[in-house]
Amino acid sequence: MADRLYLSCWMARRNGAYSAESALRHFEKILGVFPFSRLAARGPALRVYALEHSEPPQFEREFSSGADPAAVVEAAREFMQDDSLAEVDAAWDLFQYDGGWKLSPAGVIICCFGPGFENEIGDQIRIDFGNDSRYLPDPGREGGMKTGESNLRSLVHLIQEIERVAPLQRRRLWSESGESPADVILKAISA
Repeated sequence: MADRLYLSCWMARRNGAYSAESALRHFEKILGVFPFSRLAARGPALRVYALEHSEPPQFEREFSSGADPAAVVEAAREFMQDDSLAEVDAAWDLFQYDGGWKLSPAGVIICCFGPGFENEIGDQIRIDFGNDSRYLPDPGREGGMKTGESNLRSLVHLIQEIERVAPLQRRRLWSESGESPADVILKAISA
């Protein structure tokens, strides 16, 4: 059964408390290394929410493909407060099966939580990668092991790039069900 896969990041605090402004600086660095889709029909969309994610966004704007992360963050800056969430709805290119394996856009949501915006685990940056099945080897389909490995390599590379550019205190790759992503991968390989 498919499960949602997330990466949560907590930033190291240097010279003071975590604020909306410092959150946006880290967010820009992470957006700068994110490999946005070159195949998607649309560019990333930015939404800024105040207080709760269930409320309508205060601000919403779609950007063209190839948008500069600095421009996305600058658009968020006017509305981002300590009790806000900036969310970028985008895609990156992964191998997906649709009658055959091909590179195609896979949706992701990249979130930047202000320090006063309540979330269940208290992370500051979160990436929702969608269903974990995108990153699992699929031994039941021809080429499924190789394409799953390629997608998993893309995921690991992105995490390494985030660690390189952002001052992380810690990070956690996790699934919605709570099952360890490493265990899920090992099960898929041994199936």
